[in-house]
Amino acid sequence: MLEKCRNAQERWGGVSDIIDSWLEERQKLISTFVALPQKNADEALKEHILEFSQLMMDYISSGHFEVYEQLLKEGSEFNDGSLEKAQELFPRIQTSTDAALDFNDLYSTFDGQTLQEMHELTCQLSTLGESLEERFALEDKMIEVLHTAHREQVFTEAQV
Repeated sequence: MLEKCRNAQERWGGVSDIIDSWLEERQKLISTFVALPQKNADEALKEHILEFSQLMMDYISSGHFEVYEQLLKEGSEFNDGSLEKAQELFPRIQTSTDAALDFNDLYSTFDGQTLQEMHELTCQLSTLGESLEERFALEDKMIEVLHTAHREQVFTEAQV
């Protein structure tokens, strides 16, 4: 997952400050997620889960209220069908948004006192990880459809 994030930054980094910042948030989110299973069932784990949940909510909010909005605006300006292609991705992205919100709600008061709670956390993290990985792939596809597809056209128009 972390390697895919780095690849996205290499492909689209430097194109837009908002996208750059968002991809940096993604990398931090993934790093925090990957470190979660290494924590023990104590205060450090609780704090780490809260930190992860906050990063995840910030990332999702940035996507929905900044990045997607900018990408959709760009797609509508070109009126080349890219907007419709991207809009097909939203319901699939929303599925992972719902999973993230559910995780956040469920673990906002995590105790981790029992073995059962730890087992449930492990299962939830596995499911959430798969959902986030799919989300990142869909978001990358949306960037490709709405932003990268127009890069040559914008570059050509800027030279004229």
